Amino acid sequence: MKVLAALLLFAVSIACLHAQCPDPGSLKDAAGTKVCARMFEDSHYYYEQSCGGDYLDTYAGDDYPFMPKNWNNRISSLVVSRSCSLTVWERSRKEGNRRKFTSGIQYRLKDVGQGLFSDWDNDISAYYCEC
Repeated sequence: MKVLAALLLFAVSIACLHAQCPDPGSLKDAAGTKVCARMFEDSHYYYEQSCGGDYLDTYAGDDYPFMPKNWNNRISSLVVSRSCSLTVWERSRKEGNRRKFTSGIQYRLKDVGQGLFSDWDNDISAYYCEC
């Protein structure tokens, strides 16, 4: 019986290690400041394991025609806070295709089409966030 309980505890603790997207209604940074959107480097086929890896927080009014260092074409999932929107472009200087994400969770940018044969996974090069 103790072995079964230990295995169950182990399985629950492993499940907790998987990423989970934050709630759009309570998206805040470590200091407690409201975040306009949070962009994550990882996504997963199973939604409950998306929003993993490093993340980039954006705040109301952030306007980046060039992604911050090491973030160009690296975003795979994102969360936009309630009453906010995140507009992204596929190329720097806000050129190329554009997409506006409103409040909510986008578990996999691979599922968001961009033109006929492309998607938004690892294809964000500029953004503007507003609340």
